[in-house]
Amino acid sequence: MTGGLRVTDLSFDYGPKKALDCVSLAVPPGRFCALLGPNGAGKSTLVSLLTRLLVAPMGDIHVAGHDLRTAPRKALAELGVVFQQPTLDLNLTVRQNLSYFGALHGLPRSEMPGRIDAALDRLDMRARGDEKARALNGGHRRRMELARALLHEPSVLLLDEPTVGLDAAARAAITEHVHDLAQQGLCVLWTTHLTDEVRDDDALLVLHRGQIIDAGVTGDIRGAQTLSDWFLTRTGAPA
Repeated sequence: MTGGLRVTDLSFDYGPKKALDCVSLAVPPGRFCALLGPNGAGKSTLVSLLTRLLVAPMGDIHVAGHDLRTAPRKALAELGVVFQQPTLDLNLTVRQNLSYFGALHGLPRSEMPGRIDAALDRLDMRARGDEKARALNGGHRRRMELARALLHEPSVLLLDEPTVGLDAAARAAITEHVHDLAQQGLCVLWTTHLTDEVRDDDALLVLHRGQIIDAGVTGDIRGAQTLSDWFLTRTGAPA
């Protein structure tokens, strides 16, 4: 697989604590993959490694065919990220936040207005473009972060528990939209500890105590049980 996201034998330790132990995964273009794991499973560590906030001493990461270790700029240019913790400047407007991000990515100034309009239109946010980020509710802030992550037209989208703190309606809207993006050809890795965000036809990876303990199609993996009950049985963690 040359496109999408590929991780091979990735390990990482925090001193004596092993956070990830030989993790391997592959997500092709046009696929929504849910990385499901209880709190403390290693999901955020994996995201930090995928975004090069941390550098793994062991293992390989390829983003859209680019080796993150040897060609980090090319790999990161293909990656759109929505982190678990908000990373907006609340004193800037929606458009100003996106413009700043685009400048960091080196996007041509002449292309910026059109790209921003297109990104906001995808999230039904254009009418809010001149509002300051602090005036938005939690759901609209998340939509804004997703629009920002898509501004440079990445081929791989990484979302780290993106619905934390949102109400049920906002969670459902964000989840639905990202599934639509995958159907349009984007490679999506969605980390969560909430089973109701995962569909039966999604690819599923279960991360527990730093290891992938199950991988496959959700409906096939859970069998006759609900995903919540199956997850509790496998990890001892309610979801």
